[in-house]
Amino acid sequence: ARKHGMDPSAMAIAFCLTRPFMASVIIGATTMEQLKINISAAELKLSAELIDDIAAIHRDFPMPI
Repeated sequence: ARKHGMDPSAMAIAFCLTRPFMASVIIGATTMEQLKINISAAELKLSAELIDDIAAIHRDFPMPI
């Protein structure tokens, strides 16, 4: 997220919204600022480079538990 100048939670929500198997994305916020960031994620367009970067991290850490 930092590399692409994005808020991590907004990026995560925007990424989830790109998944074809997701019926919905549940957000959580404890402050008005967090709520604004979460809602703004619906309008984010993730670049192909950012999606590739996420995929590379997933390849390195496929099960981060």
